[in-house]
Amino acid sequence: MPKQTLLVRESLFTIHSLDPQSDIPASVLNSPLFFLGKTEDELSIVVPDSIKVDSLDSDEGWRALELLGPLHLSMVGIMAQIGDVLASVKVAIFVVSTFDTDFFLVKDNKLKDAINALKKAGYSVNVDN
Repeated sequence: MPKQTLLVRESLFTIHSLDPQSDIPASVLNSPLFFLGKTEDELSIVVPDSIKVDSLDSDEGWRALELLGPLHLSMVGIMAQIGDVLASVKVAIFVVSTFDTDFFLVKDNKLKDAINALKKAGYSVNVDN
């Protein structure tokens, strides 16, 4: 079975941490691509760097590798396999998912290492222009 194709998104992304009672800024909700996660302890927001968020903490300079789908929810091991490939070359990941696909965020300065490792492992990697 051929391995999946990933698309490198052009934008840089920032991961923000906010108080869980914080309102989600309208600029986030109007962004063409964003991810939200909330627990009792925090609200996490992932947005393109161009979207400014007043957060308690943030980590900038992430690139998104979108696993092109749609992927069926019954598919097993895809995240683990890609995570193993990236871990083998010491590339840290932050993963977010939608109903149809997964996004692997890697630091911009590790993007080339990630792409090379994925290609060597048989994945196709396309760059968003």
